[in-house]
Formats: sequence, structure tokens, C-alpha cells
Amino acid sequence: MSRRPARLAAGPYAPPVAVSELSVISADGSRLHAELHGPEGAPAVVLAHGWTCSTAFWAPIVRELAADHRIVLYDQRGHGRSPAAGPGGYSTHALADDLAAVLQQTLAPGERAVVVGHSMGGMTLMAAADRPQLRERAAAVLLCNTGSSRLIERGRVVPLRGERLRVRVQRALLCSRAPLGPVTPLSRRLLKYVTMGPEAGPAVVEACASIVHDCPRAVRAAWARVIGDLDLDAEVGRLAVPTAVLAGTADRLTPLEHARALADRLPRCVGVTELDGLGHMAPVEDPAAVSGVIRGLVATYGDVGGARAAVPESGRVRGAEES
Repeated sequence: MSRRPARLAAGPYAPPVAVSELSVISADGSRLHAELHGPEGAPAVVLAHGWTCSTAFWAPIVRELAADHRIVLYDQRGHGRSPAAGPGGYSTHALADDLAAVLQQTLAPGERAVVVGHSMGGMTLMAAADRPQLRERAAAVLLCNTGSSRLIERGRVVPLRGERLRVRVQRALLCSRAPLGPVTPLSRRLLKYVTMGPEAGPAVVEACASIVHDCPRAVRAAWARVIGDLDLDAEVGRLAVPTAVLAGTADRLTPLEHARALADRLPRCVGVTELDGLGHMAPVEDPAAVSGVIRGLVATYGDVGGARAAVPESGRVRGAEES
């Protein structure tokens, strides 16, 4: 059964009302909640959210882009209003199936979109590298706060010097089925430490806490096991569409080394943006900066009536140094 989020943020973090909602049916019969925002005929952008999040995560990005873009959102299986999968329904193959179905069933014939994946959403795009739906429907891709392998080994959530102990503790925390419980001052502080930069304000923290705490613990643990064993390095090398990478310099879950490794492996890397002081939730922490990167990809590679504005092959924002 689908669910509506138990708590909704206010102001710019409140999910905008969709122009329309629909159910997308994936290859194994799983039903995915999807939403359309913005005017018909505008350049298309497809947004895939990350682990423990939902379409609500994209609210500030939608507000930045919906006036002149057609935006497709969907809840990954088990998240938001997409029902949990059955046995065997949690895998990178399932993520790729779901994205392929969304592209096939929400875009018009011949329409291409800039496809953006945050965290597990970026892993979804990598997993779908060989899918014809992505090759044919993606004008360009943005991989945001994500990595292709060794996520637990490279994580910096637990401040322990010994790598073996740090990895063991991080894996236990990541894959825990313990309930998160209600949002409290302590849980907000912990979530901010793990997922955001030090300058994230109370409204940003509250919005993210509401979304993350709404994810069912069984779903959270099931996807954590997939993420913990992730190895999509080979798939990155097959992601042949123009692909940009974005990362926060204070990201503890997917540190900068992931972004730089992706840039090295991608066949057509068209830019790396490092957002100084931002954590893992960059699209919520600085929606203007992230939407600016998306706009640049649309202007350069998207369907905008033949007008294609030139943008640099590599962009840096907020004082980040060249890698």
C-alpha cells in the first residue's frame, strides 16, 4: 500500500503540487509513484532521489526549475508512495529496471531529458548505463553526491582511525533495522552531522529529517545491504552519454574521492562541480547551485528549440579547488 509522507516541511521545502500524478509499472510488476511538474513542451528533467528519501527531497529543486522545465519525479521502490518490493526485489538491476520504466512511460516519443540522480539515484543511473531507454532518452546525466563502489570503506561517518573497526561500525550502522523514531532535537543533530555541511540551517535539517524518518526501516535496511556491497565501476565506464558530476566538500557519506574517481572513469565527463562546505544533501542545502548545474546541462545538451548556450567543460563553485 502506498503512503503519503507523515510530515511535510513548510515554506520552500514543502513539496509543490504536481501538475499530474501517475503509476509507472516496472519490469517485475512493481508500481512506482511518479509526478509531473512544469509546463508541457518545456525541456524535460528527470530526478531520481537517494536512499531513505522520496520525491519530497526534490521540492526546492522543483521550485527552482518548474517555471520553464518539465520535471519528472518518482519514488524509488519502497520509498515515499511506491510500495515496498517483494523478495528479491532489491538490487541494482531493479533500480535500472525502474528508471528504464520511468523514462519509457513518462517521456513523449522521441523526447530526451537531462537525468539527475542523487546518491542512490546516481547509482541507479550507473546501473542503467547499458539500458537502451537511458541511452536513447538521456540527453545528459548529472551524478550528484554519489559513488560507484567501496562506499562503506570510503565513508567518514564514524570518526575512528582504525580502518577495519571504522568499516565494521559503519556497516553495522548503515544496515541497521533499528527504528529511527520521531524527529527530536538529538536526531536532528545526528542527521545533520552525518548528511549535511556545518552551515545547514534548521529549516534544511528539519526538512531532511522529516523525509528520512518517514522511510520504513525494513526498506532502509534492504537498500543499505545493496549499497554496502555496491560495485558499479564497470558500469560507469559504459555510461556513454554526456555526464557531469557534483559533490559537496563536506560529504561524509560519499566523500570527494568518489566524485573524482567517477570523473576519471566516465567516457564523456563534461564537468565536475565541487560545492564548498556542503554535505551529502547538496540539492537541499544549496538548491540554487545544483539547479544552476542542471540548467547548464539543459542549455548545452537538452531540447531547447535549437538554442544551445555554451558552458565550460568543467565548473567549480564556491571556492573549490581544481582536482
